[in-house]
Amino acid sequence: MSDLVFLLLIFFMLTSTLVAPNAIKLMLPSSNSKTMAKQTVTVYINEQYNYFVEETAVNEEQLADMINTQLGADAEGTVVVRSDKSVPVQYVVNVIDAVNSINNDSGTNHKVILATSPKK
Repeated sequence: MSDLVFLLLIFFMLTSTLVAPNAIKLMLPSSNSKTMAKQTVTVYINEQYNYFVEETAVNEEQLADMINTQLGADAEGTVVVRSDKSVPVQYVVNVIDAVNSINNDSGTNHKVILATSPKK
């Protein structure tokens, strides 16, 4: 019986390391902050300054529409921005502006959170 438990433990340890939580590889900025939130939508900005909403590439003009589509009927969703640390701040501000325009147009209260990696 203990052999079976040991084999199951090894199986789950191996399979959990194969799961890639982020399909888009980014070097996130470092922070000591430990803010956790239920993420409704994730927006990625890679080092080539391309926007991705849940792994779907979009341009800046489509950003607000795509985020609004992903948020659906949720009135208090959270948009997590996962931006490469080499990306200028203006690209992050563009995402914040898109969420603010959604909030103003539809009377919702969506929040934007910047994802970071832990400081070493």
